[in-house]
Amino acid sequence: MYSTIIDGERVQFGTSGFLYRSNKLMFDRKTETLWNQFRGVPAVGQLVGSGMELEVLPMTLTVWSEWVAEHPDTTVLDLDTGIYPEDAYAPEAQNDSAYFGYRFQKDTIFPVPEQSADLATKEQVFGLAFGEEARAYPLSLFDGRSVINDTLAGRAVVIFAAGEAAGVRAYERGGHVFTRSPSTPGQAVTLTDENGVAWQAGENALVSLDGSGETLKQVSSRDSYWFGWYAFYPHTDIFSP
Repeated sequence: MYSTIIDGERVQFGTSGFLYRSNKLMFDRKTETLWNQFRGVPAVGQLVGSGMELEVLPMTLTVWSEWVAEHPDTTVLDLDTGIYPEDAYAPEAQNDSAYFGYRFQKDTIFPVPEQSADLATKEQVFGLAFGEEARAYPLSLFDGRSVINDTLAGRAVVIFAAGEAAGVRAYERGGHVFTRSPSTPGQAVTLTDENGVAWQAGENALVSLDGSGETLKQVSSRDSYWFGWYAFYPHTDIFSP
């Protein structure tokens, strides 16, 4: 998810229908520049070479019941768009969903020029990129209650699955080393630092529960198939416990 602010102006984006390295290109309606969807940088058009890069915004993957309990004033995009019928939006787990077949194919539909056999082509990974350094974390590492304390490009981070129905998140961890606290289904995930202080996983930050008000912000990340991550970060390494 990106901010759509370009040079201080909010700009509307659309999908071009073009692919680059099997990843879609979007365009802005102000300059009609094509933008790399994976990296958020101009790919074709007048903004190429401008140094512009869209700001990546942290996002929260969760279930509706938990979200609306915390945000009862939430607005929802209506499925009745007038373009596609409502039944076109079948849940991804159903075999009549749009990309069900593709997700269970081993290979991509279109060729991808740079690939790596270090992981399966469509293994799902959680990716972090800071400056010139990038690291992929196979999602299988987060089965169960795993917490990864890691350092990338000099930035200390903690990474974990925020719940059974929620996605993997990464937060700054400062000088802390975290473990996962016991919890019951439906409870917000809490971590415990090396001093025994509990921290709660929020939408934008880890929040200390000792009354100090200390927070550690969430960092931007991407979930991707391995081929997609490697195509845009060929210098990546892969985290191994």
